[in-house]
Amino acid sequence: MRAYKLFKQRKDGTIGPLFIGTRQRIPIGVWLPAEDILTKGFAHRPGWHVGREPSAPHLSTKGRVWYKVEIRDFISFKRPNSQGGEWLIAQNMKVLGPLEEN
Repeated sequence: MRAYKLFKQRKDGTIGPLFIGTRQRIPIGVWLPAEDILTKGFAHRPGWHVGREPSAPHLSTKGRVWYKVEIRDFISFKRPNSQGGEWLIAQNMKVLGPLEEN
């Protein structure tokens, strides 16, 4: 299934997760299994957190970019509209490329 994920854009051009596993460099075009990384201060929801639409008003700031992704083995998780509404939490994700309007 196609979805959208917000990443941190680094100065060297690589992308990485916003909060969990922040040192990871995420490759484009490769299927990545989710890791279960316990992080203090965050709810335990292992998996790649993505959305059906490129919308997460509470997270959209400078230095962050939306990418199109493909996901497999996912569940739906309801959130308030101010947090993008429904989240999809996937066990496998492949980054396809950036959105043109970034």
